[in-house]
Amino acid sequence: MAESASPNAVRDSVPETPDVVIITGMSGAGRTEAMHTFEDLGYFVIDNLPPSLILSVARMSGLNTGVGRHLAVVCDLRTQGHLFGELEDALKELEAHEYTYGVVFLEASDETLRRRYALVRRPHPIAFEGESTLEAVRRERTLLHDIREKATLVIDTTDLTSKDLRTRLRMAFSQLSDQQLMEVRVFSFGFKYGMPEEADLIIDVRFLPNPYWDPEMRHLTGQDAPVRDFVLDHPQTKDFLGTWHKLLDTVMPGYVAEGKSRLSIGVGCSGGQHRSVVLANETASYLMQEGYHVATSHRDLARAERHS
Repeated sequence: MAESASPNAVRDSVPETPDVVIITGMSGAGRTEAMHTFEDLGYFVIDNLPPSLILSVARMSGLNTGVGRHLAVVCDLRTQGHLFGELEDALKELEAHEYTYGVVFLEASDETLRRRYALVRRPHPIAFEGESTLEAVRRERTLLHDIREKATLVIDTTDLTSKDLRTRLRMAFSQLSDQQLMEVRVFSFGFKYGMPEEADLIIDVRFLPNPYWDPEMRHLTGQDAPVRDFVLDHPQTKDFLGTWHKLLDTVMPGYVAEGKSRLSIGVGCSGGQHRSVVLANETASYLMQEGYHVATSHRDLARAERHS
């Protein structure tokens, strides 16, 4: 069979944020990357689900409860010998129960798929004993022909990077921008309790004036107004924040452009009680104002000494 004739072709008639997305297509064309993308979009994702179970899983997942849940499933030929008939029946069931759906079909040229399997040194999942990878690819393409015709979105990944594929899927299935989709976690910590291993960025604010040395604030934390005002009103902090915000304005769009789905920023001081708490909260507030989805936590705040 000839190679796919229209690289990067997209047939786009997907319902806006459908309840159920069925991911199918050629083995090696990017189904695993698609799964990860839908997980990042907040979908409940199941791999290699028989089409006959899609409706049952949709019900169990609470898709009809009105809480904004969505389901993405991968259906392929690994265990389904009559995939088209079962999938067609499953789609009719979804329609009958008023679920919206989209069918994503991923493909690539025969030669591209052959090279991908050669690089990972794994056999094609439906290859018969003694059958070459190229022969298995061509046989799979024939078996999936009718499903491709049923698809609401067809993406040819021949010339796409993983990042490109993620972008295509996000554009089709999310109304949020890449910036809004990136999950940013900002947390405070105390260096004396150990460096955080999970942080992508760490900023050390131990150079700032320390409220700990004021007896009236020693037992307070960065969540208390006197400590917050002390830290933020200091000229040294104001100078720092101007530079810190400029750095964030530079690096954050770069992470978004690279397709990073999660970013963790650690703000550290000596004990994780005063300065780091204030600056972590301020950092989170600034990023939220810039349109990022931010969660805040304080790793060592529970260790702080408080008034009885």
